[in-house]
Amino acid sequence: MRSMRGRLLGARCAGLLLAGVLLAGVSVVVGCRVADTDAVTPVPQLLAFLPWLIVPTGAAVALSLLARRPAGLIWGTVVLGLLAWFVEPYGTGEQPDGPVLARLRVLTSNVEFGWATDALIPVVRRERPDIVFVEECEYICQAAVAKKLGAAYPYRQAVAGDSSVGSVILSRFPLTATAGVPGSMGMPGAVADVGGHAVRLQLAHPKPPLPRQVSLWKRELGRLRDFAARYENGPLVLAGDFNASQDHAAFRRVLGTGLRDAARLAGEDREPSWPSRTAPAFGAQIDHVLVSKDFSASGARFLHLDGTDHRALVVNITLHQGR
Repeated sequence: MRSMRGRLLGARCAGLLLAGVLLAGVSVVVGCRVADTDAVTPVPQLLAFLPWLIVPTGAAVALSLLARRPAGLIWGTVVLGLLAWFVEPYGTGEQPDGPVLARLRVLTSNVEFGWATDALIPVVRRERPDIVFVEECEYICQAAVAKKLGAAYPYRQAVAGDSSVGSVILSRFPLTATAGVPGSMGMPGAVADVGGHAVRLQLAHPKPPLPRQVSLWKRELGRLRDFAARYENGPLVLAGDFNASQDHAAFRRVLGTGLRDAARLAGEDREPSWPSRTAPAFGAQIDHVLVSKDFSASGARFLHLDGTDHRALVVNITLHQGR
């Protein structure tokens, strides 16, 4: 009898210890979300998967319940409440309703070092987007899209480079080259003449928040934020692989310039785009099409492409006349 009681006591203590460890770890991440900071590794990496932290928190609550420890139950319930609060869509879902000036379909895709180029081309032909943003489109990728899509997309603005550096914007509309946003990977920019309306286009591809380059990731997202702030009063489409979700403070600061996430406007704010192997069951939405307040959005869809760890995003956007 004593032996069994000892084992039960030991199991209860082990369960309480595990619950404490889980709650402490999740609480740090949630605390940073509350404080509007991305902090340091491993917080930025875990923030990308914030909604999924409900799982370890729920396990900790169950362990506390089995151990009959009210403190653990209260702690866990508070953390669950905060997680539920932050799972809600971030930013406004309000859309303009003025007279329509133009309708566009936009597609963005990270083709992972060019490996998914052959998969992207038929998707572009099928979806018929008006503007295509392609990240990690190196030399061979850029040559392929120019050869196979050049007739449909005669206008291109690119940053040449190998591996993850190269990127390109493809357009059915005439483009005027502009200075892109400086970064470790190519982020070209252009102005599109959309039926007589000038629309600023900017590809986004900051460095990912790997453990040794979180500061660089924050700095490059900060450059995108500064760029967006300069163009907050005109039609702007800022699209690409942001390597950040709505739970990252650095990304929310980009939205803080007045831009809106097209997937959020279209009701797909939590649909994962990465990693494609586990999406949509598990993942984070780090590929975005951000638009200025002149645009409404609808019909957002995330598409699987063989050869890349990202899902492509295609969305319909409508340019409205301002009041």
